[in-house]
Amino acid sequence: MIRLDPTTASPTAPRAVPAWALAAGGAPSDADAAFQAGAALSALDSLAQAQPAWAGAWRQRLALKCAVASMRLAGRSEDGAALRDAWYLRSAGADPGPAGAIFAAWRRLSVQPPVADSDRLEKIVDQLGLHWDGASLADLCPAIDEAARSPRPAPFAAAAIAGHVIAMRPDSEIFAWWLADLVLAQSLRWPRPLPLLMAQVFAPALRAAGGVGKRVRLEEQGYERAVCVALAQAATDACRLAAELSRRAEKLLAVAPKLRAKGAGDVIFLLLNEDAVSGSLTTKTLSRFAARRLFDRLQQLDAVRELSGRQTFRLFGL
Repeated sequence: MIRLDPTTASPTAPRAVPAWALAAGGAPSDADAAFQAGAALSALDSLAQAQPAWAGAWRQRLALKCAVASMRLAGRSEDGAALRDAWYLRSAGADPGPAGAIFAAWRRLSVQPPVADSDRLEKIVDQLGLHWDGASLADLCPAIDEAARSPRPAPFAAAAIAGHVIAMRPDSEIFAWWLADLVLAQSLRWPRPLPLLMAQVFAPALRAAGGVGKRVRLEEQGYERAVCVALAQAATDACRLAAELSRRAEKLLAVAPKLRAKGAGDVIFLLLNEDAVSGSLTTKTLSRFAARRLFDRLQQLDAVRELSGRQTFRLFGL
């Protein structure tokens, strides 16, 4: 029988962003945009600080959303399914390819403390397919620290570092949004960042003319207001995703005592901490054949979802 930690076996429902804090339509004023961002981030803050059993899967799914938007911004065609395949179906230690490397940069953001030094930034820009010299990255570190320590509210600090990066290198917008999430986490004293803003790049929040015009550029006047609106929507989406995964994790944990397969505990741990798990997973105590039977059993119990839509090379997740 699988033994579960009682502190994580009964997750509480996450907070939701109140409806009154969201825009009713049209272009909000600067004050309204800042208010919406603050209200939404307040709801998200408890989730960012907490460690529910499903937090890993939640963070990795947020990373996937940002990676998908990054593909579009970079002019690539990979969608979420292709990114999952590139990452989860590769051999251990194999190169995930350019698209998978960008996904890895967002995954790394979600699991490491919000600390930036030139060595870490060099690894990130390499994963994003950019070419920055070491001196430029070293010069960027004080700007990151200055933005995070600014007395201005966290959304404006995030907007400031994004704008700073674009002023240095207009071809580095993905990196600008990556750093915006890192500075946001520093400003709010979150233990780890949440991938948020990149997923909103093509959403109405970051478009002019009330959400139907062209994309707002980080060097344009008024982009701080747009970043606030985007953060409000990103936080709302993150809270909704958390509520959904909380319900699914609760069901998975409820059926766990019914599982008799050796290694089932390892699979449940992975499902709670990863966006997806290969259906042909093997561990020290679980063969590929046993894993297939286990996932079939979990599907019968409605405790997991098959994410690929295939009959072979399947992927499962909350």
